[in-house]
Amino acid sequence: MNVSHLDAKLINWTDFTQARNELGADFLRILGYFHEDGTKSVFAIEDAMRARNAAAMIIPAHTLKGESRQFGAERLGDMAEEIEMVARRCVEHHESPEELIEIVVALRGCFGETITALEKDSNPLVARRPGGFGRKIEAAHGLSRL
Repeated sequence: MNVSHLDAKLINWTDFTQARNELGADFLRILGYFHEDGTKSVFAIEDAMRARNAAAMIIPAHTLKGESRQFGAERLGDMAEEIEMVARRCVEHHESPEELIEIVVALRGCFGETITALEKDSNPLVARRPGGFGRKIEAAHGLSRL
């Protein structure tokens, strides 16, 4: 198994910010689709692995790769690409995808970690600047702490 995906950053925040800017008001809705579609892709890849069906891994891995990279999810995109490429080779050579067991097992954890990071940074209710909320009101009304 190629472990180059372990060297990849979880999120490329530059790519993430670019996607956020390009998608504008549609960003949160499309991130939600990524969460839903990604969950389905991970399940499909796991089911295909249990069935030792390399052909059934290709489309969900390809989908997960593309959607991951759209949001800057480098590690997840690299993992999905590896699954897709090895699965394609296995189909061409009529081999079982046994060598993908470790990466398929690790995929769910990486997907969960990625979604958590993306959604946390996307939540409009998360304060991005410490101590920013309420400070001006306190100062304007003389409500400083005694």
